[in-house]
Amino acid sequence: MTETLAEFYARPGPTSDPGTFAELFEPLPRSIPNLVKAIQGLVVHVYWLSRYEIDPPQARRDAEVSLRKVQQKLPRLLELDPAPLSQRRPPERRLIGNCRDFSLLTISILKGRGIPARARCGFAAYFMPNHYEDHWVVEYRDEDKGRWVMLDSQLDALQRGVLHVNFDTLDMPSGQFLTGGQAWLLCRERGADPERFGIFQWKGWDFIRGDLMRDMLALNNVEVLPWDDWAALATPVSELSPDELARLDHLARLTANPGGPTDFTQSSFEALRAAYEAWPEAHFLID
Repeated sequence: MTETLAEFYARPGPTSDPGTFAELFEPLPRSIPNLVKAIQGLVVHVYWLSRYEIDPPQARRDAEVSLRKVQQKLPRLLELDPAPLSQRRPPERRLIGNCRDFSLLTISILKGRGIPARARCGFAAYFMPNHYEDHWVVEYRDEDKGRWVMLDSQLDALQRGVLHVNFDTLDMPSGQFLTGGQAWLLCRERGADPERFGIFQWKGWDFIRGDLMRDMLALNNVEVLPWDDWAALATPVSELSPDELARLDHLARLTANPGGPTDFTQSSFEALRAAYEAWPEAHFLID
């Protein structure tokens, strides 16, 4: 029997599975707003450290931001502070991470409660004017609202203030975040400038293709690190054949439906899973 979309996204993957540490999530709040606030009290973004007035050693930054799995993050959190995860840490005792880590912890907790959830990789429009910043967010199924809801679990009150965010980051409006597939199609079919998509000096077609592939993997319950590289990314986009570009166009449409990233049906889910299984070079194996 084919696994349903809801069943698949309620099941943890190799990176989101808390394993034997699952009981650490029990004291955390049940409501989404309070849960997100609690997660923001556990993790500090590596690029925002100075805003929180801390300056950890570079070795610590590198080590913590490279932790791939939730099963690696949780014991490190307890090393930094043995208090229950429901207790907000001061910034110097939070885990150093990035947008992926906020998203990964969020979906891990939600999946553990039987709530379908998935990380999304793409580009946010709210970090810099006229620019789409490389970013990860969360989608979860809200049965009361009868739809998938997109939220950004990284942006606390400090960051929202600095960025002048004036929308609800727990139920984001359309257009504030583009999945990798949406960004790919926006450039391929509507003439958007690929140089507006990326982070720091990394931008353009190859970067967009990378986020398209990372989003595809996240939709298959594999959340890779932002800097991971593998076979499907080896050839520059400028050197791809028409057939290879058409394959990416098809993948982009599967991950970014016309109704938007939250309009993801059972049939499109099954088509995405089939496309994923048929492309071994696109897989990223987690040890």
